[in-house]
Amino acid sequence: MSSGAVLALEAASRLRGIKKLALYEEPFIVDDSRSTTERDWTKIAEAVRFFLKSVGVPAIFVAVMPLMPMWSKVKAIAHTLLYDRAIVGDNQRGKPLRGDCWASVTIPALVTDGGKSHKWMHHGNRSLASVLPNARYQTLQGQAHMLKPKAHAPILVEFFKD
Repeated sequence: MSSGAVLALEAASRLRGIKKLALYEEPFIVDDSRSTTERDWTKIAEAVRFFLKSVGVPAIFVAVMPLMPMWSKVKAIAHTLLYDRAIVGDNQRGKPLRGDCWASVTIPALVTDGGKSHKWMHHGNRSLASVLPNARYQTLQGQAHMLKPKAHAPILVEFFKD
């Protein structure tokens, strides 16, 4: 899911033996339905707030989180956001995905997103499904970027059963 899905996609483009690929909400920005992420994320707290807002956490929760005990734990792993940016940054510039990006990924792929997710997330995931040679796109109603495993598991079981 998210940048991890992009890592899985990159692995499938380079490694043999992967038979199927399930991807959830790669954070690709492929049009002008949201701003790009090309701004500077060097301040950790700012990066965390920006990330939380970008994945759909309501602004009130983002504003209150620094007052909560878990904030120190969130800040402690915030430096990993720079890795996320390195993984997905080239596909967060508001430009269409190139058709040849993952043309070598010919295995069956399931590209999914959540029905409650932002419009830009749907656009990016539909775009990814259209450039993968053997992909199916599906929206999981009632889900957002913070996916509930109980909603996802049946779809994955069905996809991987063969």
